[in-house]
Amino acid sequence: MAVTATGRRIRKRKLKAEINVVPYIDVMLVLLIIFMVTAPLLNLGVDIDLPKSNAKAVHAEQKPVILNVYPDGTYGLKLPDQDKVAVSPQRLVEMAGAIHRQDPAILVLVAGDGSANYQNIMDAIDLLREAGIEKVSLVTDQKQGPE
Repeated sequence: MAVTATGRRIRKRKLKAEINVVPYIDVMLVLLIIFMVTAPLLNLGVDIDLPKSNAKAVHAEQKPVILNVYPDGTYGLKLPDQDKVAVSPQRLVEMAGAIHRQDPAILVLVAGDGSANYQNIMDAIDLLREAGIEKVSLVTDQKQGPE
């Protein structure tokens, strides 16, 4: 061993060739908790206030295509097993026509907001007819209270 002028021994430290991962684990756990708390708060949809009716529910073997009509006259299209997407009237005709050509028997539902102008809902139905879809059903909520 080497000795300094004051008589102290100099120790040669052996270098460690390993990474201390404990701080990384702590950061990952904090991020995991943050994402677990914020994930349920992310609501990407827009609620629609559907009109009330005493009509019976429609039961279908396959999942329907749902066209949402919002109060401002915009449209949202929800295809089976996919998320809802905003569409323009021209894009709606293109997509609905392609869906109809793929499966002519597919069930198409129009979910018009209760506060939407009736003309906007009729325009949406006309666009679906322009795409070749003749059978369209309207979506309502169950009426509450005395009948």
